Amino acid sequence: MKPLMSLALRSAWHRRVTLSLVVLSIALSTFLLVGFERLRTDVRENFAQSVSGTDLVVGARTGPIQLMLYAIFHIGGATNNVRMDSLRAIAAHPSVAWLVPMSLGDSHQGFPVLATTIDYFDRFRHGNDLALQFSAGRRFAGTLDGLYDVVIGAEVADSLGYAVGRQVTLAHGSGGFPGAAHADKPFTVVGVLRRTGTPVDRTLFISLEAMEAIHLDWVGGAPMPGLRIPAAQARKFDLAPKQVTAALVGLKNRAAVFTAQRAVAEYAGEPLMAILPGVALDELWDVVGVGERALMGMSVLIATVSLAGLVAVVLAGLNARRRELAVLRAVGAAPRHVLWLLAAEGALVTLAGVCAGVATAAAVIVAMGPWLQARWGLAVAPTLPTAAQWGLLAAIAAAGITASLVPGWQAYRMSLADGLSPRD
Repeated sequence: MKPLMSLALRSAWHRRVTLSLVVLSIALSTFLLVGFERLRTDVRENFAQSVSGTDLVVGARTGPIQLMLYAIFHIGGATNNVRMDSLRAIAAHPSVAWLVPMSLGDSHQGFPVLATTIDYFDRFRHGNDLALQFSAGRRFAGTLDGLYDVVIGAEVADSLGYAVGRQVTLAHGSGGFPGAAHADKPFTVVGVLRRTGTPVDRTLFISLEAMEAIHLDWVGGAPMPGLRIPAAQARKFDLAPKQVTAALVGLKNRAAVFTAQRAVAEYAGEPLMAILPGVALDELWDVVGVGERALMGMSVLIATVSLAGLVAVVLAGLNARRRELAVLRAVGAAPRHVLWLLAAEGALVTLAGVCAGVATAAAVIVAMGPWLQARWGLAVAPTLPTAAQWGLLAAIAAAGITASLVPGWQAYRMSLADGLSPRD
């Protein structure tokens, strides 16, 4: 077996130019299959770990997926706000342990701004029930003296180079129009959160009162002409919020989750809805599942074409190698040796392509990881393949080895006379 393997290596090296193209195509298909599976797994894991310990997310009546996206992932916008009176009524429900209101809509340099209470830093959990921690500074004060305090996520700090003490200016909405900046009311960074791998990393946090303060001289989403309320003077106004975007709710007993959900749905004050984060995520995956399957199907098709190319190349080379194989037969090689020789060549080419594809996928993950974290908030880091990814690699290798048996079987059936007297 060892001489056959050595012979297969030398034969493959002799035809290295042609076989390198096959290796490249197999590497590409492996990269697509493994890369897509890895990205799909990491995206699901990032989404699943974005919030834990929260039993319900309450917002204006809309679709569960839309409410989940803008309340937790800060994607899109709310169809309507929720009155604070309604949230106080929900917080008074016997099964509710705590309620944290949130207000969204403003931004800074493309990063969302979330206004909330100081309870957010105690109640919000991510991953396996992990609490938020600070790498520097503290939470915002939540008082009039600290009205213009802002806490920033790790990605905001890293991308913009901000640290505690830095002054920042928030913008209304996405900040994409003249006069959108709240330049007359600058904020001071008082804390930087540790990285969580969740949308928290890409968010700036202020108090609900601060959100009211920067919009005192705004009406209908635009600044009032000729009216400017100075930052210091804003503290003299009633800054208690009347409306917010959504709220996180924790229950005393999770067994009462459906009772509390029904109570929110039946609330008579305004149309509201409460969603279970896990159920909403499952619905989201059902929506994107069609696209996932389509992309996976395309990757499998590319892998099939690559393996078909391997068979075609080896078969095409058989005619030129008929005399070579016949000489091997003449010096004592049995038909099974010829079969194993070509099968070994195909296996080597397949394994080389698989290894190259895995190495390329790892290199791309290392290179693109910071960009994905900064642009989309996805924490992707090189790790050992999962069981599903090992299965994909094994399937590609097995398919390549099986495909290489086709030309091997044809060579096995060649007669000695056919090789020594080829019909040209």
